[in-house]
Amino acid sequence: MNKKNLKTRCAFIAGLLGCVAMPAHAEDSNKEETPKGKAIITIFSDIHSGFGHVNDDRGFNLDRAYLGYQYDLSKELQLKVVADFGQSKSVDDHQRIGFVKNAQISWKREKWTLHAGLISTTQFKFQESFWGKRYVMKSFQDEYKFGSSADLAVSAAYDFNDYVSADVILANGEGYKKLQVKDGLQYGAGVTLMPVKNLFIRLYGSYNEASEESGKGITNLASFIGYKHKSFSLAAEYNYQKNASYTDGQDQSGVSAYATVNLSKKVGVFGRWDYLTSKNKWNEENDGMAGLVGAEFRLGKYIKLSPNFRIWSPKAGSMPNSYYAYLNASFSL
Repeated sequence: MNKKNLKTRCAFIAGLLGCVAMPAHAEDSNKEETPKGKAIITIFSDIHSGFGHVNDDRGFNLDRAYLGYQYDLSKELQLKVVADFGQSKSVDDHQRIGFVKNAQISWKREKWTLHAGLISTTQFKFQESFWGKRYVMKSFQDEYKFGSSADLAVSAAYDFNDYVSADVILANGEGYKKLQVKDGLQYGAGVTLMPVKNLFIRLYGSYNEASEESGKGITNLASFIGYKHKSFSLAAEYNYQKNASYTDGQDQSGVSAYATVNLSKKVGVFGRWDYLTSKNKWNEENDGMAGLVGAEFRLGKYIKLSPNFRIWSPKAGSMPNSYYAYLNASFSL
């Protein structure tokens, strides 16, 4: 490892220690607070069926199971550990692989929020929260592999006022499924604006250093605008990635638009449209448009059901459209 990378690594470790040290000081000033904890249990599953040439793609599926525990040492200091059990291309489809997704310490005080450890990344967390239907379909950047939802990292966010907040993150860059530490790091920064009530604008950019000399660093840029009302929400986002998979010239981009209408406290309808394209057709077999329409039924506090219909229209003209019917379910404690 050269001197430049050694200095970068030392700075990364110093940042982690700094984030741990500041919460520790905050804890001393709140000794009288009673610690409390809660279990984290979230399960995503579905039954689905394709039609026409994908008629054989049918059956039950356990998409995700999150199991963990959150412990609040004080109003400012929090510890959280979450295990993620999901599908993996490296094993048979009926098997599941377990990973530690979160193992973090968090500190919140006044306008500051700090996270350190194996944490949720900031690349598309805001968009995923606004979309609000991760159990039905991942948000655009997560669905099309523009980045990882968690990583070994340290992040900081600051609320300047009711209208502007900003955040930065320094991450390992490998994602939570590959925690080996190589020479490359990922640097990211974002700003969130709320110019008027219920209207949100989010801008984000990151650079992921290549860990191999032959590779090229990955640049991600994202923009988002959304309006959320108690009765409905509307949103659109544009995403751009340069040098996907650390390969020079493998650029891709895409847009996603989605809307939700709440018919009552227990029933809502929603729709979403995605478009993914790659430069010079390097990823043509995965380029195309996706459409989704459905309804959501909230059965009490913990259970959600969503019957929905989907279409995938490949950009490659030689491939036919694919149609699916799904019934997605979410249990969250």
